[in-house]
Amino acid sequence: MIVAAGLGTRLRPLTHLRAKPALPVRGLPLVAYTLALLRHHGVREAVVNTHHLPETLEDAARAHCPPGMALRFSRETELLDTGGGIRRVAAFLRESDPCLIVGGDMLVDVDLTALVAEHRARGDAVTLLLRDDPRSAQFGSVGVDANGLLRRIGSRLDLGGEARAGVYPWVNVVSPRALDALPEREIFSHFEGWLWPLVKAGARDVRGSFLPCRWTPVGTPEEYLAANLAPQRFAWLDADARARALGVRFQDECVLGAGASLGAGARLRRVVVWEGERVPADLRVQDGVFAGGAFHALRAPAAGGTPAT
Repeated sequence: MIVAAGLGTRLRPLTHLRAKPALPVRGLPLVAYTLALLRHHGVREAVVNTHHLPETLEDAARAHCPPGMALRFSRETELLDTGGGIRRVAAFLRESDPCLIVGGDMLVDVDLTALVAEHRARGDAVTLLLRDDPRSAQFGSVGVDANGLLRRIGSRLDLGGEARAGVYPWVNVVSPRALDALPEREIFSHFEGWLWPLVKAGARDVRGSFLPCRWTPVGTPEEYLAANLAPQRFAWLDADARARALGVRFQDECVLGAGASLGAGARLRRVVVWEGERVPADLRVQDGVFAGGAFHALRAPAAGGTPAT
């Protein structure tokens, strides 16, 4: 499952135009990267939950669904939160032992095959991918004990006994029996409403894994611009080559989407232009996005402030 039904409020006004996982990163929608990662590690079926501007995300996912992967959607007319979205597709998820549940608003590179093997070897119900990361003060962290058992979530849920903490890049391996503990209600968080009650009740099979991973969040304007202009490279996907094949151009610290055109005298620096856009003549701008027929200025990352991966 790709959890992708959020509103993307921090990326407005861009998310007034498209759902966040449909925003182009170096010419490819963000969801394309997640689909490629899953397929590379053998996933054959995936469900994507949608809510905000659902057609934009569903169309992007269909257009970039890798060969050999069947895709379905769970459209939420009312936003169900992370746990409610999982509960709604639990019957589908139970068909795989285990299944993968990943976030749709990030770039992540991790050996999912190894993560699943670790989960199976330990016989756990849930494995949360965690990452040693200096940005934990910014993003919050999850704490585990010396055996990797979940003990803390952020600053709000803490049972003590923590031995190590890491940022949570929204990657989970889940065995079917864990889905039996989903609460009988429609709207709830997967942490507070599902996993934490298991841990509080004494579960010894909800664990964190610090398997090596690279992670780039794409949740703010600064992060979005950095993801486009300081790209993360993947061994399993040559994203720039695929984008160029679609007509995307990379030039002068800019990303020019397929079919985009620049008017005479236009000067852009550190700008992402979405596909099909017509940049007016003599426009001179920097550090932002041209989308929906208008330029949207984004505050540029400070020197050295590009998200570490």
